[in-house]
This record gives sequence, C-alpha cells and structure tokens, in this order.
Amino acid sequence: MCPDALLDPARFDRPDTLVQSEPFPFMVAHGQLPDEARGDLDRDFPRYPSAGFFPWDPADCGPTVNALIEQLTTPEFASLIGRKLGIDNLGQYPTLVTLCRLLNKRHGTIHTDSKSKVATALLYLNPQWPDTSDGCLRFLGKIDDIDAMVTPELPPLYGEFAVFKRCDNSFHGHLPYEGERRVIQVAWLTSEEEKLRKTKRGKFSRLFKKLFGKLDTQYGAGRDRNAAHRD
Repeated sequence: MCPDALLDPARFDRPDTLVQSEPFPFMVAHGQLPDEARGDLDRDFPRYPSAGFFPWDPADCGPTVNALIEQLTTPEFASLIGRKLGIDNLGQYPTLVTLCRLLNKRHGTIHTDSKSKVATALLYLNPQWPDTSDGCLRFLGKIDDIDAMVTPELPPLYGEFAVFKRCDNSFHGHLPYEGERRVIQVAWLTSEEEKLRKTKRGKFSRLFKKLFGKLDTQYGAGRDRNAAHRD
C-alpha cells in the first residue's frame, strides 16, 4: 500500500474518539491504522531480542515502519495533537521516537513521565491480545492505585492510539505483563539536549540488556501491582 495512507487525520474524528482535559489532557483514538497495512507493519517491525523501549534506528526497521514514524513526527501531526491537548505550537519541540517489542513484568509501573517531556503518544501494533487486563494502558487519577482509572483501559491492539500532555498528575501505567507488546512511542521533548541525553541512555540500555538480559528479566519480576515512581 502507499505509505502516505498510513495516517489519516480524519480518523481522529471518529465518534468513538475520546478527548478529555481532566484530570489531565489526553486523547484515546481507535482504528488509527488501515487494515491493509497490518502485514507490512508486522514484517517491518524491529526484532529486538531484549525487553524495553529503544531509540528508533531506521536500520532496525523495514520501510513501512519507517514511513509511519516519519508521518508521526511531522510538524503537521504535532499541530493536530497539540490542538487536541491544548498545547500551542507542539511542533516546535524535538521528537524522540522509541519502540518496544517485548516487556518484562517490571515495566508499566505508575508514573507521570519526566518533566523533560511535553507530551507523549503511543501507537500500538499487536494483532491480538490475550483476554486479560495485564499490559493494557490505564490513565489514572492516583499515583498509588492502578485501579483508579479515569477512562476504560486500552488494550494495546493494532491501531489503538493514546496521547497525553505531561503534567504533575498525568498518572498512567499498566498491570504487570511479560511477553510481546509492540508499540511506537513519540515524545515531544523540552530541548535537543534532553533528546541527546535520552538517546544516549537508551542506546546504553540496549547494550546492557543484550549482555545481561537474564538479570533484566529477573529485576522487578515480582513487583506490586500498584508500584509507582513519580517520573
């Protein structure tokens, strides 16, 4: 299919799109990717052997995933997201793209995101999901209660999209899950310096997990369902 057809702003106007300003600005939108792109995006998603989010490297991905990321990081897309979240000129901020294929149970603890982030978008690419709440995104009203949902949880299925403005109370997370959970994350950052710092940290994390993957799997495997960290 034509890569230009991967993202269509009109899909945000679906009647089931949810935009809220309280307790923090966020949007949840369904069906944001065309069905005919499923096979290409599955083929072109990076085959990371380790769990976690890693900085986007076009060499890791096939052409369809790279085309999708290029569309997610345009100023036009940022402006559209900014209007939904009430953020002026979101396109002025540098973007950091990270991708995740696998998770360990330590991932998904409740947090707000760091103050270096202006907004964060998550686009999920999983063709199916088990009949469980584990691994499903939750926007929350409290930092110490994973069940304090302010909207229904979002299974990370193909084409599901969530974005939020980073605030001191933008609590989100998910129940512990281990296994494949494909997602593209786009973060609009406060500065190029923060982008460089986070990219370096992400590359180091990838190398560490490549060398010590078993330790990473064991760390935090028995975490509490309400585990949290501020950012």
